[in-house]
Amino acid sequence: MFGLSPFELMVVGIVAVLLFGAKLPQVARSLGGSYRDLKRGMHDMQNQFRLAELEATRPKPVAKPDEEDDFGPAPVTTAPKFTPPPE
Repeated sequence: MFGLSPFELMVVGIVAVLLFGAKLPQVARSLGGSYRDLKRGMHDMQNQFRLAELEATRPKPVAKPDEEDDFGPAPVTTAPKFTPPPE
């Protein structure tokens, strides 16, 4: 585990007990909570990147001519009135 032998892990445990004593459970809980918050933040960041990537690759909807777009309402086009030629 972590590339440490059982003897080295025991030494680390003894040093932790000497440093923190009775506060060791509280310190361990605090470290566990910090690690959990870090993992949650990384997960949220990954989700934001995935959503941004999906949004960038999603095709843009094509505006219909009669709908308003960023430039205002669509212009109304009319044909000239037909008048028959004189006989």
